[in-house]
Amino acid sequence: MDVASKDRLRAVDLAATVGISVQQVRNYVELGVLPPVRRTASGYRIFTTEHARALTVARRLAEGHGWSRTREVMAAVHRGDLPAALAALDGGHAELDRERAEIRRVLGAFETVLASPPAARPAPRHGARIGEVAALVGVRTSQLRLWEERELLRPRRTPGTNYRVYDEAELRAAQVIALLRRGAYPFEIIAAVLGELRTTGSAQRVRAELGRREQELHTRSLRRLRGTAALHDYLRARGDAS
Repeated sequence: MDVASKDRLRAVDLAATVGISVQQVRNYVELGVLPPVRRTASGYRIFTTEHARALTVARRLAEGHGWSRTREVMAAVHRGDLPAALAALDGGHAELDRERAEIRRVLGAFETVLASPPAARPAPRHGARIGEVAALVGVRTSQLRLWEERELLRPRRTPGTNYRVYDEAELRAAQVIALLRRGAYPFEIIAAVLGELRTTGSAQRVRAELGRREQELHTRSLRRLRGTAALHDYLRARGDAS
């Protein structure tokens, strides 16, 4: 069946619709991002308005899902494997859900930290030994050693004796760990909390930063939703979705 001349597009015109090169258009065909192309008797590729629609959808998908997943989804669609395309999309949305849950758990941990009372007394100016820290925090010294093995605590060592010495920051870190462990927070969340605290030095600033990340996540989610909606319209136009 011949393609109507009004539906035909030159590769250069197709590329210009989204500001890419002709070589990129050819690459997209090879990768399956665009539908297969027919050729003229003389071997020239025949691009149509369907390729233009697919290219627009791919760009919209990439804004929300990234190019790696977009290539996977579009290639599955164009080889007729709709279940694989949907599974890839579901995986992308699930990733956002996991990120959102992680941010909320860390935010919850910081709320716990912010609501906690200050230390009973600060560490001595020269630093505190492990037994002193254990007494201040209310845990055994074996717990402090375990947390150090997990790289949650970073006490310095005295020359010669190799005794552990905890400064004010490490004492506070030990208090945060103990507090969050009592709240049943897993070690990976505690590590994230401590990492943020060590970067900013302020729980309030960390809370604000995490709130900003959560807002960015909402924006990414909306972009992903728009890309998925564009794909659904494309599938309906192809007769692949009701």
